Amino acid sequence: MQEYLKIPKDRIAVLIGRKGETKTKIEKLTETKLEVDSENGEIDVEGEKALDFYISLNIIKAIARGFSPEHAFMLKEENYFLEIIDLKEKLGKNDKLIQQKKGRVIGKAGKTRKEIEEQTETFISVYGKTIGIIGKEQGIEKARNVIEMLLKGASHSTAESFLFKKEKELEI
Repeated sequence: MQEYLKIPKDRIAVLIGRKGETKTKIEKLTETKLEVDSENGEIDVEGEKALDFYISLNIIKAIARGFSPEHAFMLKEENYFLEIIDLKEKLGKNDKLIQQKKGRVIGKAGKTRKEIEEQTETFISVYGKTIGIIGKEQGIEKARNVIEMLLKGASHSTAESFLFKKEKELEI
């Protein structure tokens, strides 16, 4: 199997890592081969095993969307997934609106994002025109619901109430 990905230029160094450590770790963990074109951000991924190949692609996509390699490597664990919310799809092409809505999800000094991460046991990256979520299926669903509420204009207190209500439902 082979696939080409393109990642933002400012994420190439993160993907490669110090002395190639991150790239090498991806290759070893997933039994894939990565060819990185540092000039244009194109990544050629090759692998034989379908699941490992898929995991390699997701790790690369996670790093490309702003996650640290440590968080991206969690995708190798069973039951961990990556979801990417495309803000252009949700909000249109208005850059000012996208910036405003990203700010709502991040919150003052990152407080809202941190609260969502803690309550859903996920990791969230707000990068470019996307919001990425890494976690287990139930946590991702809960985080996505809260993020979509905020994107649609719900108040932070309403979103917070939703988070805690869901948590109480899970305890029952």
